[in-house]
Amino acid sequence: MNMNFKRKLPVPQDIKQMYPLTDALAAVKAQRDAEIKGVFDGTNDKLLLVIGPCSADSEAPVLDYIGRLARVQEQVKEKILIVPRVYTNKPRTVGDGYKGMLHQPDPNVAPDLLKGIIAIRSLHMKVLEETGLSTADEMLYPENHRYLSDLLSYVAVGARSVENQQHRLVASGLDIPVGMKNPTSGDISVMLNSITAAQHSHAFIYRGWEVVSEGNPYAHAILRGYVNKHGQSLPNYHYEDLEHLYEEYAKRDLQLPAVVVDTNHANSGKKWAEQVRIAKEILHSCRHSEHIKGLVKGLMIESYIEDGAQKIGEGCYGKSITDPCLGWDKTERLILEMAEQL
Repeated sequence: MNMNFKRKLPVPQDIKQMYPLTDALAAVKAQRDAEIKGVFDGTNDKLLLVIGPCSADSEAPVLDYIGRLARVQEQVKEKILIVPRVYTNKPRTVGDGYKGMLHQPDPNVAPDLLKGIIAIRSLHMKVLEETGLSTADEMLYPENHRYLSDLLSYVAVGARSVENQQHRLVASGLDIPVGMKNPTSGDISVMLNSITAAQHSHAFIYRGWEVVSEGNPYAHAILRGYVNKHGQSLPNYHYEDLEHLYEEYAKRDLQLPAVVVDTNHANSGKKWAEQVRIAKEILHSCRHSEHIKGLVKGLMIESYIEDGAQKIGEGCYGKSITDPCLGWDKTERLILEMAEQL
């Protein structure tokens, strides 16, 4: 076998015992879970806003950024429910490049996955402790979810993972909302099939156990745009796209039809400043269609302290080292303007 087995890592139960969640924080997280689920089951009419850096690359600026989010959350709490994006592992299209804090807790130092596991658990816990906001992360590696399962309130399955059987099966066993992105090809039937699988019970092997999942009624769609055969980014957030998704949902026996719209990635063509316009257009569509208003539960926005992106090692505080993000001043203004429109 062409692998170098470096060391056996602690299992999630051991890591949780070493870095435990207190009863008080568990209660805060449980309340947040109930609020977020309420958005999807219709008992909470707030707009969900999953927002934050493309990648959580360093603890200090991420905590600084989310502290700012927490203060804005207080201003818009009657209209918007904010879930910070703390994305600690990143898919790489060709396999190379920074793979997130799980791999490299310090982007300038070689990978160390034990330190990474500890760092990402610590970061998610500090966000909850310091701001009262529970977090979202991408389930890039289903086997790793248990390291954070007591801390996360929202999970996304990415465009490159949505067809993967293990992602679908593990999503069916989670008790928090799981967003299934449309694949990079844009075929929404793939996304809807993934949601169907996640909403049903399954027997499978997980972390060496034979398990039976109960099905997750909170599995839902995320529209993130797509890439055509010429490699061009095309959007799927427009009024017609949302109406079409509503119609496709209606053809299937799915629980709690819902979509969260990603304003970046192929929807913006990675033009980060376009996220402001896109977010406002989606809210405009909601005002003009009861179907769309009922279907759209939230937005996903990539935002950090500084506009744009930088290369690893450039050292600009709070500026993305992966995809470019909307800076803080524009982000704050957008959130307040969205609250006024709701």
